Amino acid sequence: MSPFPYALQEDDLPRLGLIVLQVDETIEQDFRRLFPPEVARLHVSRVPSGTELTPESIATMETTLPAAAGLLPATRPFEAVGYACTSGTTLIGAARVRELVTRATRTRAVTDPLSAALAACRALGLGRIGIVSPYVPSVADPIRRAFEAAGIAVPDTLSFGEEIEARVARIAPASIAEAARDLARRNRLDGLFLSCTNLRTLDILDPLARELRLPVLSSNRCLAWQMAQLAAMPPPELVQGPAS
Repeated sequence: MSPFPYALQEDDLPRLGLIVLQVDETIEQDFRRLFPPEVARLHVSRVPSGTELTPESIATMETTLPAAAGLLPATRPFEAVGYACTSGTTLIGAARVRELVTRATRTRAVTDPLSAALAACRALGLGRIGIVSPYVPSVADPIRRAFEAAGIAVPDTLSFGEEIEARVARIAPASIAEAARDLARRNRLDGLFLSCTNLRTLDILDPLARELRLPVLSSNRCLAWQMAQLAAMPPPELVQGPAS
């Protein structure tokens, strides 16, 4: 049987890579809303992460990150690759994450939710933020210290004290919003950061920003915003309404 002739067709859309925790059920859905197929080519790889996020499981993730990055398609370089774990970046280190990813895949830039959130705070001029995290103190506390080390005051944080990622992905957005309100009520803040790529925050950010009249940032939207900037794309807005 003779093969049927065909033509090859390329497109010039930006290529974005996303390395997602094996147990994360949220960020891939958020990114496909923020980067629809007519805007960018989004390619996702998964990194083994364990059912619980602990300092020990994060340390193991450091060794498997290059293999996960290496599974991204290699047909041409990516404009940007994001490692989608705020706590993982905090404990591994952003520079180390960049080194591990660039060793395994061709990309012009690498970023992560922590680096993106710090850049967003600087862009918006936020000097005092409150942080909502789902995790136990051994995972949540280093995030606070990372913001403070970057010169951003964190007068208060709030955590749900959860370790099991399947439960983190199912924390009700209404509960996350109420935690943000509680932080805003009891502190003088310039903004709020909802930390964790597995939290379902995308639909509550703008209503909360309007209600509280404060910028309300999240791991996922900050990461999307910075990846778009690195790819020379129009970035998703960080905040909308009166808070913007």
